[in-house]
Amino acid sequence: MNRIVERFARLRRAGKKGLVVYIGAGDPDLEATRQLALAFDHAGVDILELGVPFSDPLADGLVNQLAAQRGLESGTTPPKLLATIEAIRRASPIPIVLYIYFNLIHKVGLDRFIHDCAQAGVDGLLVLDLPPEESDNYEVLMKKAGLCHIYLVAPTTPEDRMGTIVKRGSGFIYYISREGVTGMQTSVATNLASQVAKIRAHTDLPIAIGFGISNPEQARAVAQAGDACVVGSAIVNQIAAHGKSPDLVARVGVFVKSLADAVKTI
Repeated sequence: MNRIVERFARLRRAGKKGLVVYIGAGDPDLEATRQLALAFDHAGVDILELGVPFSDPLADGLVNQLAAQRGLESGTTPPKLLATIEAIRRASPIPIVLYIYFNLIHKVGLDRFIHDCAQAGVDGLLVLDLPPEESDNYEVLMKKAGLCHIYLVAPTTPEDRMGTIVKRGSGFIYYISREGVTGMQTSVATNLASQVAKIRAHTDLPIAIGFGISNPEQARAVAQAGDACVVGSAIVNQIAAHGKSPDLVARVGVFVKSLADAVKTI
């Protein structure tokens, strides 16, 4: 069974909520990415999203844009990242999703990229700029490789289109709780329950809620509305602050554990 599917099934059986964590791959370097992945697994993270560095990350706010830039400056490429995931796999079964823009996949070739991801131990792809209407061959190849193709639903998504999107997804649905780009916020969206209910009317897939979650209290509140919460920019900001410190992994790990503890005690 795919590790993402298995993890959400395990959470559901236990009556628990999940924590999905996003970091920029190669920020500050790929060895740090490997060490952080293992620390997150130990801290109780359920799924790790790795942002593949790209020169034009249109869906990302400043914090994650800068992380992508640092990843590019550290020499991170898709092949080097996949080699790092292979190294993570030798020590950890943590489910891994690549958060990626389609241009990077297109450059390698769709079939080859998906095959290489599966071989390296990737469990799913979240392609930011690939709509379902253009994803027929992508979905076929992903299913053949045993990978989850994860789609986004936004607050502005019309309900008829929402139904189309979620019926084609697999693994989980990523609900973007706010309009705009990624980034930390001082409060969570107030309409989470009603928006999640609309999505649930169309799918049995788990719903992970992200964008703007900055601290354990917000993570707990958001996780109550869905099956998991996604925290990215707040963690990336910690990496930016401590990236040159020998205590980087320990410091970021403590923050991530506080998020996991908040989510797991619901």
